[in-house]
Amino acid sequence: MDLFEAITGRRSCRKFRTEAVSDADIEKILEAGNWAPSPANQQPWEFIVITSPGVKEKIFAESKVCKKKLFERSGWKWLETFPIDFVREAPAIIAVVGDPKKSGADMFLDEGAGRGYLQGCSAAVQNMMLAAHALGLGSLWFSLYESAAVRQILGLDPGKDPVALLCVGKPVSTAASKRKDFREKTTYLR
Repeated sequence: MDLFEAITGRRSCRKFRTEAVSDADIEKILEAGNWAPSPANQQPWEFIVITSPGVKEKIFAESKVCKKKLFERSGWKWLETFPIDFVREAPAIIAVVGDPKKSGADMFLDEGAGRGYLQGCSAAVQNMMLAAHALGLGSLWFSLYESAAVRQILGLDPGKDPVALLCVGKPVSTAASKRKDFREKTTYLR
């Protein structure tokens, strides 16, 4: 698959088939994530592959609490009916866990200190989503949770940050996505 085809063809998937994702495909996705760039090549990520229905159900319950909290605080009407069942229905969830101590040089600066690990983990997530798409799988970058709760569910050390939950599986459909033209969001300083 051509890189630009993968980038423009990838979609966030919220409806997955029930069939499991093969270990070989999961490993290819993890390998793609592991090759992401990171500040000072710190590779600030760890991956946790979740297929346990019990663990997925706990994450779903936490996400429901957060969804309710977000609806109450934001007033976003659309959120009330926004389904999040995909969290427990996705055959696999890959937790991307970051280590703030591996942020690179920015951890010694005043402004933006400690963002490097987030940038590296985000690059890993994007690589993983593109790899999933290239394998004919759907994925969704999910972040509607309180970090402390997911940290507890996954048994993480207090110093680790569950940056993203990547839901992965075979998509029910591949709906088209819309994007604004990049020119509307670009400024050149020449």
